[in-house]
Order: sequence, then structure tokens, then C-alpha cells
Amino acid sequence: MSSEQGNLSFSVMTYNIRMDTADDGKNQWHLRKDRVINLIRHYAPALLGVQEALSQQMTDLQTGLTDYGSYGVGRNDGRDSGEFSAVFYRHDRFELMDKGTFWLSETPDTPGSKGWDAALPRICSWIKLRDRLTNKEICYFNTHFDHRGSVARRESARFILTRIQQITGSTIPAILTGDFNAGPESDAYRTILSNNILQDAKLLTELSHCGPQGTWCTFHVTSGIGDRIDYIFITPAHFKVLNHTHLIESENQCYPSDHLPVLAELIYND
Repeated sequence: MSSEQGNLSFSVMTYNIRMDTADDGKNQWHLRKDRVINLIRHYAPALLGVQEALSQQMTDLQTGLTDYGSYGVGRNDGRDSGEFSAVFYRHDRFELMDKGTFWLSETPDTPGSKGWDAALPRICSWIKLRDRLTNKEICYFNTHFDHRGSVARRESARFILTRIQQITGSTIPAILTGDFNAGPESDAYRTILSNNILQDAKLLTELSHCGPQGTWCTFHVTSGIGDRIDYIFITPAHFKVLNHTHLIESENQCYPSDHLPVLAELIYND
């Protein structure tokens, strides 16, 4: 990597941090939040998308990640109820220009709406940013697909592509991250790649992918790694992928969450 690449490249992370629930016992949020925050601080992604964050978890992240601005809403009411699919951006690299959230449903502007065969309301939150180093605008989308409804996952993928095109006009560089609850053989994954606007960053990385193939892991290292369901997608017309990693940090044989964080380093094509 040239010195110019090193100066202009930036990293993106997607991380399902697991909701705060007493059911998790020794892995409940208040016992692991410092590990999650320290991991994010260590890798210092310029852009971060989190899934399953509840309102108090958002407060903890915002308190711990002081170098970042953030945007997100609760999926149940468009304010603070339910899980957030929130986005964070480093102040020193990006300036916020616009933001929004839509629901993955037939009524996407109705807070709390469920779509198709989904078990729960699902959202996509996005921000438009100005890169302070290049003066380029980029759009960053972050989501969490339904865990039950296969039709909902496919239709959510189709609808997100439509919204991305509407918001970016296909001219603004775009990044989509999230927990898609779907493997690479699924209809949802294939739908995202079907129109060639977005591509899977893992398939484009110039250096070989680092880490296990999967991203779902439970909290327990000894349980092994499950399916790959967390992704970073980029517009290959605008970005190159320098490297791509599924991070496996653990402590006392426990991961900080029940998903592995996904990290990619990007650079503009021009």
C-alpha cells in the first residue's frame, strides 16, 4: 500500500453487539460493554454500523466512543424504543450532511411497521457524509434483516437497493453493512448482488480474507463459528477493498458478542 493510499483509505466495521438481556447471565451487556467499546477503539474504524443496540446501549457507546458522531432510532417507534441499527462516523474524517431511517416493509415510512413474513419490525438507517480529506460525498447504510421471514429478507434486499439508488442517484459512493441473517447462498444475498450496483467486500479484497469464514459465533469460543451472515457491501464503481477481516478477539474463552465484527479497509477508485 502506498503512503497516499494509507492516508486516504478508511476502515468500515459492522458489529452485531447483541441486545442487553438478563437471559445472557455472565454475558449480559454491563459485564461486556467495556470489551466491545475497547475493541472498537482499538481498530478505530472511520465508519461503524451496529445492530441490536437498545437505547441504554446506544448511550454507553456514545459515552465510550467520544471521537464519533452517531445516528440511529429505535425500530419500534422511530425514537428510542426497540433495537437500533445505528451508524457511527469519526468526526475527524467525516462531516454529517443528511440522515434518515426507513422500515423494511410495504409502508417504509411508518415507524414500527413489519413487512412481508417478518416476525419483527426491521429498519435501515443511513447517513450522507462529506469526507474531510477528499471532499467527496458518500452514503452509508446499516441494517438488520429479519431472523424468521425468508420472503422478508429477499424483499428487504430488493427494497434497500431501490432506496439506495433513490438516495445516491447511483453517482454517490455507497456502503451497506449489517446482519442480514442470511448466508451467501440465500435469495437475500443474491438479490443484493443481482444488479451489480453493490458487491461483497470480501470477494473484492486485494489481500486475502483474514479470519474464519463465518460470523455467527455464540459467546463461547469452544462452540465454534457458525454461518456467515454479517456483511460489508460497497459500490465497486467507487471503491477498492484493500483488506477484509472477521475479528476473533476473545477473553477467557468468551467473545464480546455472539457475532464477530467484520472489518474492511477501503479506498476510492480515483
